Amino acid sequence: MLTADIPPNQSIYIQNINEKINKEELKRSLYCLFSNFGRILDVIALKTPKLRGQAWVVFTEVTAASNAVRQMQNFPFYDKPMRIQYAKSKSDCVTKAEGTFVTREKKIKQEEKVERKRQAGESQQPNSYNGAATQNGRPVPSGQDTMPPNNILFIQNLPVETTSMMLQLLFKQYPGFKEIRMIEAKPGIAFVEYEDDVQSSIAMEALQGFKITPQNPMVVSFAKK
Repeated sequence: MLTADIPPNQSIYIQNINEKINKEELKRSLYCLFSNFGRILDVIALKTPKLRGQAWVVFTEVTAASNAVRQMQNFPFYDKPMRIQYAKSKSDCVTKAEGTFVTREKKIKQEEKVERKRQAGESQQPNSYNGAATQNGRPVPSGQDTMPPNNILFIQNLPVETTSMMLQLLFKQYPGFKEIRMIEAKPGIAFVEYEDDVQSSIAMEALQGFKITPQNPMVVSFAKK
């Protein structure tokens, strides 16, 4: 087993990544994929010759990293199976190589500062997510929330940089997934098709409010037919 000689920690090391993927797209896709397991502190991907095809994902909890290692081993990511193990040094070696290394105490303070700013921003808009109404802290679909259940989901509030591959990584985790359809002229929305309305309902419930970025919780509803 890949991780047999490395003790569990909150950082995972990923190999065998498609080297043709743009670095920023790769980081966003990894964030989308691994956010399902827990809060992520950092995603590190470098394009230097020695570090191509590799990445590090740093969680806040060891249990989240352990679940990711166990469940995502050999997951087909951009047409190549990922090889995952615990990072040997919690990614300090990588941040040093980038010239961005900070002590753990300083990093914690930075995280706390970001979290305070995020909470302050949300407190100023207690009933909205980028204009979307909320219920029990989750976004409520607008305009299409009264549509009867069907096999196609309508996705709103996506960041403009979202790609079909990023959405596929999220939605194909649920049974019955068929395809993603995005409209180039209308960034921020997409359609996801499943085999039936039961399967689409499961995916909608699971991914309602999922944050591709901290500022963009997805709004999922049944599409008009």
